[in-house]
Parts: sequence; structure tokens; C-alpha cells
Amino acid sequence: MRLLLDTHVFLWALAEPRKLSTKARNAITKLENSVYVSPMTAYELSYKHHQGKLPSGAAIVASFGRQVAHLYASELAISAPHALAAGQLEWEHKDPFDRILAAQAMVEGLTLVTADQHLHAFEPVTTLW
Repeated sequence: MRLLLDTHVFLWALAEPRKLSTKARNAITKLENSVYVSPMTAYELSYKHHQGKLPSGAAIVASFGRQVAHLYASELAISAPHALAAGQLEWEHKDPFDRILAAQAMVEGLTLVTADQHLHAFEPVTTLW
């Protein structure tokens, strides 16, 4: 299975794995699965930390690449097809972070690991929780 981690899932997998569902935790740690993290997650973490909404995020922001590697994950670069797809999604949810992640999952055929109900309700995206 090929997985893309939502930002909160990335954080929880690193710092609070008990918050993950059993299904999500098992999928992320199963070595046969390919796990990806978007640079949009780095942007969201950095932005929220800078805004004071994620005060405990300094260490993860400072060592983002190492944290991705700690999960045996790879970064999935944002490409023009991802950005174009995100801009054209027929979806009332306007969160730019979610839109990019949804588009990346759709374009790349990835399963998005998320607890976010907005993403679960968006049928073009395959989700896991």
C-alpha cells in the first residue's frame, strides 16, 4: 500500500502514536508499505508554529527531514500536476493544506491517512483511519 500522511498523522506518529487508530498505526509501521510526507506538511507545521498555534513544534520544524526519515517515509514533492489538480477540485472545503494533500493523493494514487472528516467525506480521495 502507498500512503500519504496528513499533517496531524505525521505529528501523532512521531510524538503521540497512541492517538493514531490501530489501523493507521499498523499501516504506517508495516515495512511493505511506502509512506510519503508532503512538503505541504512542512509548510503547515512551520506556519502554525510561527503563528503560535503549535508551540511544541519547534523541534519537528527544525529537523523535518530527519523526522520524515525516522518514520521510514519519503518526501513527495509537490509538482505542477498536483498544484493544478488542487486548484480545480470540485470541493467546498477551502483549506489549502487539505486541498494539496487531497490532490497529491489523487494524482499519485495514494491512500491518505487522516482522521479529518472533511477528507473522508471527499469521495475522490481514498482514505484510511
